[in-house]
Amino acid sequence: MFNDIGALELVTIIVLAVLVFGPDKLPKVIQDVMRTIRKIREFSESAKQDIRQELGPEFKDFEFEDLNPKTFIRKQLDNEDLGLKEIRNGFDLKKEMAEVTDAVHSRDQESSSSSGSSGGRIDMTKKPEEPGKDDHPPFDADAT
Repeated sequence: MFNDIGALELVTIIVLAVLVFGPDKLPKVIQDVMRTIRKIREFSESAKQDIRQELGPEFKDFEFEDLNPKTFIRKQLDNEDLGLKEIRNGFDLKKEMAEVTDAVHSRDQESSSSSGSSGGRIDMTKKPEEPGKDDHPPFDADAT
């Protein structure tokens, strides 16, 4: 419940509780708080049991923690029936990236070695055309 409270925060809460309630009333306040927490837990457990009974026997394995989206997704991804673990384990990102890098480097080496001779390849790079001496750009009267 309080997994994210550190030692410094806990000490601060204790010191504040002693200052606010005083050392003589503090044990009584702690007992009252614990009793309230127990009653809330009992109430929530009885409500869960009532809901399970109303849902029927087909939902006997239903867990309310599964309603949390993170828990639900984690449980579905860890499901052995889907075979996602095999897919996840079969995918090696470093290996894939190394293959892509090798493919890119070998293609660069091939193009640099064959740049002197066309070798049957078509150069599809776009080169700017050089205008002739008498060529003027087209005149558009509406653009001016």
